[in-house]
This record gives sequence, structure tokens and C-alpha cells, in this order.
Amino acid sequence: MTYIPRLKEKYKKEVVPALKEKHSYKTVMQVPRITKISINQGLGRIAGDKKLMELAIEELSTITGQRAVTSKSRKDISNFKLRSGMPVGARVTLRGDKMYEFLDRLIAVALPRVRDFKGINDKAFDGRGNYTLGVTEQIIFPEIDIDKVSKINGMDITIVTTATNDAEAKSLLQEMGMPFKKD
Repeated sequence: MTYIPRLKEKYKKEVVPALKEKHSYKTVMQVPRITKISINQGLGRIAGDKKLMELAIEELSTITGQRAVTSKSRKDISNFKLRSGMPVGARVTLRGDKMYEFLDRLIAVALPRVRDFKGINDKAFDGRGNYTLGVTEQIIFPEIDIDKVSKINGMDITIVTTATNDAEAKSLLQEMGMPFKKD
């Protein structure tokens, strides 16, 4: 018996039939799906401090369950005292079972822990069916021990789908359980 993530099973058994009926797709292959989730953490000023950079990479790796890599600057910017090739952030791209596990933890555990949470904004789609969500604190994830956090960092979470437009992507994410704001 192999392990199948809960959200992946929900997608196959509940989301696909619901979307097929709602948008009148002819085949199951036309139903949009999530292909990857990219998590990016820009570190700004602390990027120059090697110890804090390592802590941020370790935290992002703990949250996602996959090793984070550093993002390096592409240009020299003298006003920011930035040289080409200096580390400026950390990033992870999740696919497959780890992607479904992360999305499940984000929806079920992390987002409800946000202070004064009323739902996520439904206007953050890019026009091609991808959704980007900004999280202001990494401590909303239960894997992070609040006592060991040296600096609060935010992160951008981008959910990439095969949907051709924003309406399809929104209905996909709603069926998956994403808590959008009620109008």
C-alpha cells in the first residue's frame, strides 16, 4: 500500500468530476490541474549576513520538506550595495506529492493561523490561470518553532495551474479548498 496525499485523492475523486460538470469539459484531460508551487523568500538586508541566510534557507526547507536554494542577484545595484551574484533570497519549487502535501498544510493549518483571517484575495491571478499569495510571517507554519526564530520573514507562494484563464483557475482552487474572501 503506497501513500497518496489527501489533497491528491480529493482532486481525483471530487474536484475533477465537479469541474468537468461545471465547465462542461469533454474529457478528463481538459480539467485544469496544479503543476507546481513555487515558494520565494526575498531576504533583503539580511542577505549579506551568511548566518541569517543559512537560517532562512533551513526554515524554508523545514516548511516545504525540500531543500531550498539561494537566489542570486543578476545585476549590480550600487544604491542597495548589491553586486552581481550575491545571495538575495531563497526559493523552492514543489511538484508531485510534496506539492499536494504543502498545499494541504497551507489550506488546513497555516492560513487559519493568520491573525484576523477573513480569506485570501481572489484578485491575485495573473491572467493565465496562476495564483500568487503573499504570506507576511513564516511563523504561521506549525513546523517553525517560534522561540528559535531570529527574524520574521515573509514569502510569496505561486500556484501554477494548467488553466487557460482566471475563472477556471479560481474554480479549481475553490474546489481544492482554498479559502477565498466572501464578497
